[in-house]
Amino acid sequence: MPARDIYHDAVKHALQKDGWTITHDPYRLKLSKGKNLFVDLGAERLLAAERGLEKIAIEVKSFRSASDMRDLEDAVGQFVLYDHLLTRYDPDRALYLAVPDAVRASIFEEEAGAVLIEDRVIRLFTFSPAQAVIVQWIPQTPS
Repeated sequence: MPARDIYHDAVKHALQKDGWTITHDPYRLKLSKGKNLFVDLGAERLLAAERGLEKIAIEVKSFRSASDMRDLEDAVGQFVLYDHLLTRYDPDRALYLAVPDAVRASIFEEEAGAVLIEDRVIRLFTFSPAQAVIVQWIPQTPS
């Protein structure tokens, strides 16, 4: 299993505060020929009775290297791979990239990151690391 991101526990606690039940830590994608990939977290929450469960997987990224564009490239590549595999193996589960709110402001409001959101390449949620709370879902989650 890969090492956990420094914000793993903050994201986990933020999701729990927001009413999510952590179902997987990590969420394992079992591939053919015995290969595995690991998304950081799996979670679900009950929606209105007639709508059932909402299920998500979360990949946590801190964007702490010397190059924020390199971090973005790595995060998007991983997100796209996991998203396509989830679509195939667990189509009821939506993948989200979790980043600190400061990263949203510095990367995802600039052209390179904004295009990914506008073109619906990624789904994002931001959190406050200090308070372990979710700040924003992009796009907004159903409620």
